[in-house]
Amino acid sequence: MSRTSILIGCVGMAMTVVAVLVAGGAAISRLADPAPRAEAAINHAMMDHAAQPPAIKPVAAHASEVVIDNFSFGPGTMTVAVGTKVVWINDDADPHTVTSETDPKLLRSPPLDTGDSFAFTFDKPGTYRYFCSLHPHMQGVIVVQ
Repeated sequence: MSRTSILIGCVGMAMTVVAVLVAGGAAISRLADPAPRAEAAINHAMMDHAAQPPAIKPVAAHASEVVIDNFSFGPGTMTVAVGTKVVWINDDADPHTVTSETDPKLLRSPPLDTGDSFAFTFDKPGTYRYFCSLHPHMQGVIVVQ
């Protein structure tokens, strides 16, 4: 037999198998209903498998950060606009506070452990001096314009 004859024979058998399966589909479906699995497979195949961007957490407009590290506030002095939310983040191994120098104490955080943060929104212009009540040599200034 030639290769062509073998190829034609294989194609013919494949078409016969397909015809039998299509014609006998009702008998096969009585044994096990593949519809739910097939539908799930189709739905899965149609899903967008592209990498999704990470979820973005909403951040307040005009937010500024002061990082607490190595027993200091950084930056030591920050100038912000009225309505700015300032967030202090403790990246130091020791606990620290954010406490206003003047009374009434507008800024009065609890002790912040490593990774903790404290936030305050400055609604009025002025110069706000603060320090760490646990380590008074640590000082900072927020100027609100």
